[in-house]
Amino acid sequence: MDIEQARFNMVEQQIRPWNVLDQDVLDLLFVVHREDFAPPAYRALAFTDMEIPLDIDGSRSGEFMLAPKVEARMLQHLELRKHETVVEVGAGSGHMAALLAHRGRRVRSYEIRPELAEFARENLRRAGISNAEVITGDGAVLLEPGDETFDVIVLSGAIQFIPPALFDRLNPGGRVVAIVGDEPVQAAQILEKQGDRMTVPDILFDTATRPLQGFPRRPAFAF
Repeated sequence: MDIEQARFNMVEQQIRPWNVLDQDVLDLLFVVHREDFAPPAYRALAFTDMEIPLDIDGSRSGEFMLAPKVEARMLQHLELRKHETVVEVGAGSGHMAALLAHRGRRVRSYEIRPELAEFARENLRRAGISNAEVITGDGAVLLEPGDETFDVIVLSGAIQFIPPALFDRLNPGGRVVAIVGDEPVQAAQILEKQGDRMTVPDILFDTATRPLQGFPRRPAFAF
């Protein structure tokens, strides 16, 4: 397979037609090599329009890399600036953390599965990215009271709703982006903190992915 041709085709045939028109984002996809973050068994599929299973050392984690166009469009809508700090929940392979690290000042990414956290750390190390760290643990810790705040929160997985407690972890002007809803009806949303309130969610696009662990869910309806 011609890797560079496959990368070019991914950008020009999948991502650009999906309204990802920020040239800086498109250029970044040629700098951060997606195939280097995919498990070895799936590297040939790294450029396809699909989620890639994060099966490490022959074991099934049940986790997936988000599809290329989903990551790119979320990154575009964040409009991340070089001085901003980011926290991500759901490091997975570390690919989204790598993209965020190139755009922002510092990235902290939580991964609840130890084997994936180590995989993401190694991928980031090999990519030469020094301003992103992977924490082994439940990113739902962000819902607990704390003094540390961030400019951007990225939830790289689905949740039923965005918990209000996350807003306390945002700096003024901060944003949170997440995939919200229940399969098969989910949509990427972005909210901004303006003063002491959050804006009405901006619905970015429809998509579907696996839920994040540890985040609250609405009580199941019972008769």
